[in-house]
Amino acid sequence: MGAHVEVMDLVAQMKADEQTFVLATVVRTVSVTAAKAGAKAIIRPDGTIVAGWIGGGCAKGAVLKAAREALADGEPRMVSVRPENLLAELGVKPGETREGVRFASNMCPSKGTMDIFVEPVLPHPSLVILGASPVALSLAAQARPLGYHVTLAAPAADLASTPVVDVLIGSFGLGELHDAKRFVVVSTQGKGDETALRAALATKAAYHAFVGSRRKMAALREKLIAQGVDAASIDRVKAPAGLDLGAITPEEIAMSILAEITLERLRGQRSKSED
Repeated sequence: MGAHVEVMDLVAQMKADEQTFVLATVVRTVSVTAAKAGAKAIIRPDGTIVAGWIGGGCAKGAVLKAAREALADGEPRMVSVRPENLLAELGVKPGETREGVRFASNMCPSKGTMDIFVEPVLPHPSLVILGASPVALSLAAQARPLGYHVTLAAPAADLASTPVVDVLIGSFGLGELHDAKRFVVVSTQGKGDETALRAALATKAAYHAFVGSRRKMAALREKLIAQGVDAASIDRVKAPAGLDLGAITPEEIAMSILAEITLERLRGQRSKSED
């Protein structure tokens, strides 16, 4: 019981710290096995088991492989480690998946069976907003209830009050950001457009967008290219930002941007699960 509690305490801490990891849980055992039902282990993306135990080499290889795959597509997995004669009785081969269960061979002398649930725990998607415009503030307010980790970057003088966000940066110097799938929106609307856009372009993200007209974006594009910024990186910026919903108010524009970001995020998850 003590070891189990310690693992779950660490799980809670790692979740609070927005860390990426896998929680592997033994859900069933048959015959002699090193670990018993209820045993848990925390696995980092590099394959390191930082806490807990789910048995020795008999199960470790199959679980680590499932952990890598789970982190890649965000989907949990069930791994069943069985002796080869039991796999043959089922008519499955090691490495084969049937009805959502990945089968692996137990080559250890114990010849037991272990079923392990492999669950990825991923940090919240990261939304980075540059600017203190009404659209920027509305976007931050709408994104947090939907599970986004929100960073807002803007000069302190541009903020009339302190917004409710996860991270507030008092300039356009982003520095080290939340480590997750990232979406970046520039919503300066005339206050530091060029500086903010340069900071956004220097930030790795799955989505970059600019709140402004095509004409303004075209003018900024020419200016940045003249300063040596790569044209291809600028052309990946969606401008104007958001789905074409006929939005007018800042709240509606923010909603259209968040809808576009969410569509992009879910599209990425579906494409991985279909591979």
